[in-house]
Amino acid sequence: NIEFGTPQRVSVQGYDNQIMEPFLSRDGSILFFNNLNNPSVDTNLHWSTRINNTLFEYQGELQGVATESLEGVPTMDQNNILFYVYTGDYFQTLQSIYMGTYNAGGLTNISVVENLSLNQPGWLNFDVEVSNDGQTLYFVDGLYDENGGPREANFSIARKNGAEFQRDPNSATILSNINTDNLEYAAAISKNELELCFTRIIGDISPDSEAKIYIATRTSSDLPFSEPQLISEITGFVEGPTFSADDNGLYYHKKENGDFVLYYIEKQP
Repeated sequence: NIEFGTPQRVSVQGYDNQIMEPFLSRDGSILFFNNLNNPSVDTNLHWSTRINNTLFEYQGELQGVATESLEGVPTMDQNNILFYVYTGDYFQTLQSIYMGTYNAGGLTNISVVENLSLNQPGWLNFDVEVSNDGQTLYFVDGLYDENGGPREANFSIARKNGAEFQRDPNSATILSNINTDNLEYAAAISKNELELCFTRIIGDISPDSEAKIYIATRTSSDLPFSEPQLISEITGFVEGPTFSADDNGLYYHKKENGDFVLYYIEKQP
């Protein structure tokens, strides 16, 4: 088992709103996140710069990407290609994962990531994580119904093939210990792709749902992941893990007194 220490609260100086879906750039210098993921507010992408492990300085909204629709769950590879979820065109295209080039607080060359959508109304790719080398996407197929949702959520894997991503035919095998009848979403993959952290909600979504964070391992990046281990040191309603630059720690958001705030936890030696 991997043991963790005590969670530490993380502050973003100059920002006093909700923080959800954190993603730390692979060099550790930039913390991306979105504000509250709720139809009542305009959910956008934000960025901040690192002062230390538990202190960041707010820099603002990402430029060139904000709309009145939702943009969320940022993730970025080592070449500054940033992926995110945008739902504004979903009912026209059934597509929801987009990519662009990140530079100095802005995003350019934005385009849809083809071949991920199941192209069935109700199914939505509502989460995405890109590997450090930019060759693999760990994303979610979620099924929504008239009551919202999701009712179903599992991971799939896509690999870069030339200029495009394609679903990996071995996806179900690689994730056979991860995907269940419960809801799995919000993946974080380590740099070497041997550790996968993710969020799971057991049972149907309700006001009493408990989201928890798990970790699974493997010895080679082409093998299936192990049975996941619940990270018991991370308590409360918690989602959206992301690895620290050395893969020794995790950032995640937690619902605390009705607000979503950021925490950091490190593996024990």
